[in-house]
Amino acid sequence: MTQIKQSRAASWLLLSVLVVVADQASKYYIAEHFGEFERIGVLPVLDITRMHNVGAAFSFLASASGWQRWVFIGLALVVSIGIIVWLVRLREKAQGLLACGLALVLGGALGNVLDRIRLGHVIDFIHFHWDRAYFPAFNVADSAITVGAACLLLDALLEGRRKPDANFTR
Repeated sequence: MTQIKQSRAASWLLLSVLVVVADQASKYYIAEHFGEFERIGVLPVLDITRMHNVGAAFSFLASASGWQRWVFIGLALVVSIGIIVWLVRLREKAQGLLACGLALVLGGALGNVLDRIRLGHVIDFIHFHWDRAYFPAFNVADSAITVGAACLLLDALLEGRRKPDANFTR
C-alpha cells in the first residue's frame, strides 16, 4: 500500500519537475537572447519582454531593500515542503485534480525560487497589453502556479458538492 502511494506521489512530483525544467529552459532562452526590457511583438496584445522582478506577484515589495528576496525564498521552500508532504499523504487515486494542482504550484514555486537564489530576481517575459494598458509580465512558473491554484479551487468546489453535509457538524 505504501509503495502505491509513493509511486502516485512520484508521478505527480515528476509533473513538478517538468514545470521547473520548462520554466528554467524558457528563462535561459530569454536571458540568452534578450536584453532587459528588450521586446518582440508576438500578437497585437502579446509581447515577449525580458523583465526582472525582485518582488512577488505584481512586483509586490519590489522596492524593499533586499530582505524580501530571503523572505520569498524561505516562504517558497516552506510551502514546497508542505506540498510534498501533502502529495505523499494523499489517500485516494480519485484526488487527481487536487494532486495536479499541488504539483503545478510546487513546480512553479520551485522554478521561481531557483531564480531568486541564483540571480536575486525572477525573470518574467510574457507580457500582455491592451492598447496602452500593460499587465504585469509573468513566466512559465507563474502560469503553473495560477493553473494549479485554479485546480485547487475547482477541487475544493467539487469536493463540497460530493459531500453536501461536509460543512456541517452534527
